[in-house]
Amino acid sequence: MAVAQARPKLRTAFKNARTISPLYTSGPVTVTPDGKRIITCVAEDVLLTDVASGSEICRFSGDSQPISSLCITPSTTHLLVFTSSLSLRIYEIPTTSTPSKKLVQPIRTVARAHEAPVHVCKVDPTSTYLASGSADGVVKVYDIHRGFVTHVFKGHGGVVSAITFNYPHDSSSVNIDQPMRLITASVDTRIRIFNLTAGATGSTGSSKPEAVLEGHVSVPRGLDVSADGKWLVSGGRDSVVLIWDLSSESKAQSNKKKGKNKAFSPTLVKTIPTFERVEAVGLLSPEEDLAGSTSASSKIRFYTGGEKGSVKIWDGREGNVLFTLGEEQNQVSDDQEEQRQILDILYLPLISNVVSVHADQNIVFHSLTTQSLTRQMIGYNDEIVDVSFLTNEPAPGKRDSQIALATNSSLIRVYSTSTLDARLLEGHSEIVLTLDHSADGRILASGSKDRSARLWAPVVSIEGHEGDWGYGCVGVCEGHAESVGAIAMARNDSGLRFLFTGSQDRTIKMWDLTNVPTTCDSVNGDVIRCKSLTTFKAHEKDINSLDVSPNDRLLVSGSQDRTAKIYEIIYNAGTSPRGELKLIGTCKGHKRGVWTVRFGRTERVLATGSGDKTVKLWSLDDFSCLKTFEGHTNSVLRVDFLNMGMQLVSAASDGLVKLWNIREEECIATLDNHEDKVWALAISHDERTIVSGAADSVVTFWEDCTEDEEAEKEAKRADMVLKDQDFVNYLSLNDYKKAIQLALAMSQPGRLLSLFKNVRSSKDGPSYDSSITGQSSVDEVLRTLGGSDLAKLLRYVRDWNTNAKNSTVAQEILFAIFKLRSAADVARAFGDETQEAAFADGAKILESGANVGGTALKELVDALIPYTERHLSRMERLLQESYVVDYILGEMDDGLFDGQLVDEDDDMGVGSSILACV
Repeated sequence: MAVAQARPKLRTAFKNARTISPLYTSGPVTVTPDGKRIITCVAEDVLLTDVASGSEICRFSGDSQPISSLCITPSTTHLLVFTSSLSLRIYEIPTTSTPSKKLVQPIRTVARAHEAPVHVCKVDPTSTYLASGSADGVVKVYDIHRGFVTHVFKGHGGVVSAITFNYPHDSSSVNIDQPMRLITASVDTRIRIFNLTAGATGSTGSSKPEAVLEGHVSVPRGLDVSADGKWLVSGGRDSVVLIWDLSSESKAQSNKKKGKNKAFSPTLVKTIPTFERVEAVGLLSPEEDLAGSTSASSKIRFYTGGEKGSVKIWDGREGNVLFTLGEEQNQVSDDQEEQRQILDILYLPLISNVVSVHADQNIVFHSLTTQSLTRQMIGYNDEIVDVSFLTNEPAPGKRDSQIALATNSSLIRVYSTSTLDARLLEGHSEIVLTLDHSADGRILASGSKDRSARLWAPVVSIEGHEGDWGYGCVGVCEGHAESVGAIAMARNDSGLRFLFTGSQDRTIKMWDLTNVPTTCDSVNGDVIRCKSLTTFKAHEKDINSLDVSPNDRLLVSGSQDRTAKIYEIIYNAGTSPRGELKLIGTCKGHKRGVWTVRFGRTERVLATGSGDKTVKLWSLDDFSCLKTFEGHTNSVLRVDFLNMGMQLVSAASDGLVKLWNIREEECIATLDNHEDKVWALAISHDERTIVSGAADSVVTFWEDCTEDEEAEKEAKRADMVLKDQDFVNYLSLNDYKKAIQLALAMSQPGRLLSLFKNVRSSKDGPSYDSSITGQSSVDEVLRTLGGSDLAKLLRYVRDWNTNAKNSTVAQEILFAIFKLRSAADVARAFGDETQEAAFADGAKILESGANVGGTALKELVDALIPYTERHLSRMERLLQESYVVDYILGEMDDGLFDGQLVDEDDDMGVGSSILACV
């Protein structure tokens, strides 16, 4: 006898656990010396990001202008930022890696640091001086800690293109009295060397350079000085690197007696052609352990990067390339879609890494020790059109270890879901439109505008190379006449068998994958040409989506012709596989094109999403519409099943992801973190994570938090039950002080109102005393109530005062407060409330707390006065009407009720006096 399985609980809550958002769009980049944190620019914002996890730590407050240059001090304490508004902003870098949403404010701002935009800046090795070069050829040196200009150098023939300090910090091989120098380069192709120790020049700009080096015929883009201060290396767009000897002296002074006035005359010792425009150059540490450098004479080693997109490590004495990091781009054209040239290179000697910044907004970390890529950070993904989970390793705990993104690019982005380390898959020549994965998640399939589909397999990792992973193309499917906009692989986990592609040419092709390998030896390995088994004319318009049933027997296609068609898959394996499609049904009912189709995983149903803003559920038995889900305000672009087919997840052009209960036909939850069309949707194998990607370049990981939310609700309910019981106990013991404080803590104005009504009614009982409220303990609570609690109670009084039934209690409490507390005390209560809220939000706390809540107090008084006047006028009318009754009764009974009426008048007078006090 079969045991009935319990139906799973509905998933009702998903939280935003992680987000992949733009990291770098353009502008300068810098990395801390330990390589743990990176500072990048996104539009006008400056971001601090943790390299290991890829999570944003904080953002630095800007001035709404683009960033022109930035740098950090070698001590990693300060960040210096120049913007297009010509201002200099100095920030303290947070020491913690805990993410914070609070903007980091500058500790010092120089409103007009230069007269023209600053393109290059650098801090000396002692973290004392900042040198900056602007577009008008002026170089300034600032004392960072004291905040003033120490030197101004003019005379450059145009934009300052590179800048560096010559301050030997390896004093074992040079004279310890060697002065600090500043070396600059500009578009006039000359390199100038200034002496900073000879004295500050102020703002006159009259200081002359010690030496002017001429050797380049185009703009020098990189300068660097060796640690001992002996060698200078320069590289430029003239495709050469020059090595200069800074320790040489002029012949005219060589025979003179040794003294402090020796002539400084650097000499050119070597010219090395690089055969590419150099955008970055720098010297490596002499202690650097390079696998390609074995000779003891190779003391001068440097790196270059430029238009070909690879980092080259050179032997300065021999003039040859030791090794190359990254793939070299041989043919570069201005109209090429993906520009991979290097804009800058950052050298991190502490971890023996070089970081290359590319024009396509990617940042790559290379290890000099292993000569391999250790980490890649993708700066900007543009519009995300599809997403798919991948599994690099077949181990049980390694499912969904990567996620692939198809963006508005020919490159496929593959991220590690744990560290956000990324790889770029090159192969397609035009934009990739669709992605899918095999049943085990190891093989990735992609369709592109280049009218082809490609298959990608994991690259066999090399032992000893940390972080060496990736995917390589192992198969190509070519034959469509138009763009491939839909793709679907077999769902049965029995190896690679077949693949379906749908195109704008309105046909569906079935491809044989039996010869496609499941691993790749290298990124540029052999590629197999897949054979087409059948071609089926499916729709009258573009095909938008395909899906294969879990048992690989059915295929469904959705099209712009507003229909979804179901086909029977006829596949015969063997030495010569054969396959064909047979149309068995059509689902009609949508009023707009069908954007997405998905088979149910446990039941014979089909879900479709359309441009008519609805999701429909269809029966596979008679192809009739079972249910229609309405709630999106724009086209439904993606849909998928969840929780054993009990729920649906949909994504739409309105930027929302909705979770549906199929049985009740209602929306359970709405997930909102996007500002544009949500094109991409994927669900992990364990169904605990939903990934959505949108046209706003944001990928959101939604994690199931249903159990946590239920546990939190249960904990709150249990806590509330205990507090309710405590409140009842306090009332039974007449402990009004603790009862009032507990009601305020629970934010329950109804209980508090009932309590004050009971206290008022006790005035006629034996416990009544001469206090204002009738209970001395209540008076004591009102007199000693804390600032924020007093402000909360006054707001409750304001709300009670709007109802005539509760106005008497409200007026009595208000009367007691103003009798027991001074006006300054009441005003200070609202200030304390504001301060506590600011402290909870992490905002700055103001010193003068009494004046902070003035606006809130004024609003409270403005709300109390109209209703108080209305109650007073009502009581006055009642008093006037009582005179008529008094007169009639007096005439009828000869003054029998005069005494009672006088007593009632006295009661009216007490109420009027309370109102008058308010």
